[in-house]
Amino acid sequence: MIDYRKKLTIDRKRYPISDINNSVESDRGRIVSSPAFRRLQKRTQVFPLELNAAVRSRLTHSLEVQQTSRYIAKSVLALIEEQGDTESLGLSGMDNAFVSTAEMAALLHDIGNPPFGHFAEMAINKWIGKETPTIAATLFPALSDENIIFQSLLLNDLANFDGNAQAIRIVDKLQRLNLSYTQTAAVLKYTRGAYEPRPEKSDPFSYVKKKPGFYYSEKAFVEEMCGKLAMQKSARFPITYIMEAADDISYLTADIEDAVDKGILTLDEIYSLITIEIEKLDPDEPLEEVYLMKLVEKAYRYAKKDEKPYQFNMFLTLLRANLINGLVAYVSRVFVTNHQAIFEGTFNHALLEFDSSSEYTKAVKALQQLSINNIYNNHEVETLELKGYAILTGLLDLYRPVLELNSSDMEALVKDRRIPDVLAMTLFRRLSKKHIVAYSNSVEKIDAESDEDERQLLEWYYRVRLLLDYISGMTDDFALKEYQTLSAITI
Repeated sequence: MIDYRKKLTIDRKRYPISDINNSVESDRGRIVSSPAFRRLQKRTQVFPLELNAAVRSRLTHSLEVQQTSRYIAKSVLALIEEQGDTESLGLSGMDNAFVSTAEMAALLHDIGNPPFGHFAEMAINKWIGKETPTIAATLFPALSDENIIFQSLLLNDLANFDGNAQAIRIVDKLQRLNLSYTQTAAVLKYTRGAYEPRPEKSDPFSYVKKKPGFYYSEKAFVEEMCGKLAMQKSARFPITYIMEAADDISYLTADIEDAVDKGILTLDEIYSLITIEIEKLDPDEPLEEVYLMKLVEKAYRYAKKDEKPYQFNMFLTLLRANLINGLVAYVSRVFVTNHQAIFEGTFNHALLEFDSSSEYTKAVKALQQLSINNIYNNHEVETLELKGYAILTGLLDLYRPVLELNSSDMEALVKDRRIPDVLAMTLFRRLSKKHIVAYSNSVEKIDAESDEDERQLLEWYYRVRLLLDYISGMTDDFALKEYQTLSAITI
C-alpha cells in the first residue's frame, strides 16, 4: 500500500524538526548555504577549466535540473489529484514536502562529483586500483585469512570512487548537513555499496545497483536511514526517480548549447546531425512523422527567419521548451502508471528508459548520441579531460607519502606532533581541517574489541578516504593551482 507519510518524514540523525514543512525548509537552507554546494560554481560540466561564464558549471547545471525536477514533481501530483488519489496515498498536505524534496535532491545530485568531470572518476579509480594494493601489502604483510578478505573488501570500496557515493559522504560526514532522512534518501541514486560486487543482469535491482551509491564508511548511516523510511535492501527512494529524470532531461540540450558557445557546432550542423541520428534510430519511419524531427523542424524553420546572431537562441528556446514539456508529461505518466513499484523502490528502470519503443525515449537517445559523437569525443574536450587526468593523478602521486605512513605516525600527526617523515608531515598539514576531523571521528569509532590488524586496516582505509575527500572536493582551478604549486610548475 502506498502511504507517503512513511516516506516524507521529519526524522533525521540529530535534532528532528516537529513540522514537516519547517523540516523541508530547514533542509533547503542547509543545502543552499553549504560550502560544498557553492564549490559547484568552479567545476565545469563538460569543458574543464572553462573561463567563459556562459558555459555551464556544475552549479548552473544543478539549477536547471532543480527547475525540471520541480516541474516533474508538480506534474506527478497533478495527475494524482486528477485521479482523486491524493488522500488515499498519504499526500494530503504533503505537496510542499514532495516538491521541495525533489528540488533539493536535484541541487545535491552533483555535489560529490570531483573536479574535471566524470573523466576524473576514472583517473581516481585507476590510481587507487593500481597503487593502494602495493601500499597495503607493505603496511600489512602478514594478515590472517579473515583480515585478507576484509582488506580486499576495503580495497574494492576505495577503487570504486563515485560522485553519487561521495555525495552521501559529504551530506553525512564531511559537511554534517544533518538533512532529514527523506532528503538524503532522495539523493541516493544507486543502492549498491562500493564494496559490493556489480549485480548480474538477472538481479531484480540490476539497474538501481549498476553503480556504487555509498561507501563502506557510510554503510551504517545508510542502513539506519533505510530502516527509518521502511526501505527494503537495495530499494530506491521514490522521489529519486524524479531527480534522475530531471537530470537526464536537462542534459539533452544543455551540452548542445555549450558546444555552440564554444564554437564546436553551428545551427546548421546541429540540424543536420540530429537528422542523421534520428534516421539511424528509426530508418523505416518517415522522417516527417518522427516526434523529435517535428520539434526540430519547427524550431529550425522559425529560427531561420530571425536575425543571424539570434538564430541559434531562437532554435534552442523553442526546441528546449517543447521537448521539456513533452518529456515531463511522459515521465510523469510513467511514474504514476508504475506507482506501486516506484513507491517500493523496486522499479528497476530510469523513467526515460522504461519503454524503448516510446517516441520520447527515441528522442532522448538521438540527442544523447549526438552529444557522444560530436561533443564529448571532440578533440578540445578530450584534451581538457587529459589535462584533468594529469592533474589528479599528479596530486595523488604527490600526496602518496601520507598513505605510506604507519598508523602510529599518523596518530602523531593528528595530535599535532612531529614525525621523522618531514615530507609526509608537511603534506598532511595542507589537508582540510574539516576532513581531518571527519577522519579522526571515524577512527575513534573503530571497535576497540577488534583485533589489532583489523583496527589498523580501518584506520588506513579512513586515511585513504581523507585524501580522496580532499582531492575530490577541490574546484577545477584550485586543483590546477595545487598541482602547479607542489610540482614547482609555473605558467
